Amino acid sequence: MSPASTLDALPLQYRLFMKAYPYRRASWPGPALLAKPLAEARVALVTTAAFYLPGQSPFDESMKGGDSSFREIPDSASVQDLRIGHRSKAFDHAGIEADRNLAFPLDRLHELAREGRIGATNRRHLSFMGGITAPGRLIRETAPAAAALLKEDGVDAALLVPV
Repeated sequence: MSPASTLDALPLQYRLFMKAYPYRRASWPGPALLAKPLAEARVALVTTAAFYLPGQSPFDESMKGGDSSFREIPDSASVQDLRIGHRSKAFDHAGIEADRNLAFPLDRLHELAREGRIGATNRRHLSFMGGITAPGRLIRETAPAAAALLKEDGVDAALLVPV
């Protein structure tokens, strides 16, 4: 493993934080199975890159424990118009600054729909703030509300793009 791929590559404050952070354990129930072939499925994107559009409120970077809200990104949005509100400095933002499709592959999803590999893209996609260190409200309120929106839209599969 190269030094750049270990925690040693991070600044001291992030290494200390990650050592002391009380990570939670969760049992994973296993994968959900699609009820129809992917070529017939409606697909939504869900990212933790904290993207938002001009005119939308940015994520609150000062909120202790992290901003657990989300932003709806219309399917018709231009990926390059997205603003980046991710507060973490623990990773190099240069890649997603250069090509937002790395963290929100909407253009690639549209290509898959045109090629018939997926049935359709959803009318809206969701963007969350990553690096939420106090996820209680996210787990209790925000994530269920987001899931209800996607269910209401008839989404069959969601592509989660963690950042």
